[in-house]
Amino acid sequence: MEPRHPRPARRRLITGAAALAASAALAPLAASAALAAPRPRTPRGGDGYPPVEWIPASKSNFTAAKRPDQYPIEMVVIHVTQETYEDTLRLFQDSTHKAAAHYVVRSSDGHLAQCVTERNVAWHAGNWDYNTRSIGIEHEGWIDDPTWFTDVLYERSARLTAAVCDRYGIPKDREHIIGHVEVPGSDHTDPGEYWDWAHYLQLVTEASWRHRR
Repeated sequence: MEPRHPRPARRRLITGAAALAASAALAPLAASAALAAPRPRTPRGGDGYPPVEWIPASKSNFTAAKRPDQYPIEMVVIHVTQETYEDTLRLFQDSTHKAAAHYVVRSSDGHLAQCVTERNVAWHAGNWDYNTRSIGIEHEGWIDDPTWFTDVLYERSARLTAAVCDRYGIPKDREHIIGHVEVPGSDHTDPGEYWDWAHYLQLVTEASWRHRR
C-alpha cells in the first residue's frame, strides 16, 4: 500500500542520513529474503493467536532475553509506523536502525509480520523499562490519515493483542494497552488522535470472548 500523499517519514528522520544510505543498500536483499518467501506461523504457546509471517529483525535492533522469566510481560504498546509496511520491515532489518517492534500489521488486509519473538526485548518504546515489560505492535499508516486504520487492521491487531493479554494475564484496559505517546520520556505522538481506542478495546474483549467459547 502506497502513501496517499508524499511526506517525510518519522522513522527516516529519526534514523538519519547514514542509516538511510545503509537501508537503501540493504533493501533489495531484505526484500528478497523477507518478502518473497512468506513463512506463516503461529507464535509459540499461542492459543488464539492469528497466523503471522516470521520476518526477523536484525539482531542489532533487540535484546535477547528469556521473558517472562527474566522480565514480566505486563503491557502492550500500540504504535503507528509513519512508513509503509514494506519500508518498516526493511528498517527493522537494518542493523543501523536500532529499533524494532515485535509485530507489524499491514493496513490493506491485516496481514501480520512477527519481527522479534516475545521472549526477547524489542527496542520499540524508547524506554528500557517499558521495553522489558511490553509487547510492541506497529500498525501501517500515518497518524494524521485515519484511512490507514482499516477495519481489518483493527480486527487482526485486536485478535493479536487479546491473545497476548490472555497468554500473560494482562488486563485488557487502557492502563495496560497503551499508546507510544504514553510511554514516559517518549517524544512520539502515535497512535494519534484518529486511533479509535474505544472500538479497539471492544474488539480486544470480543476476541477473547470468542476464543473462550
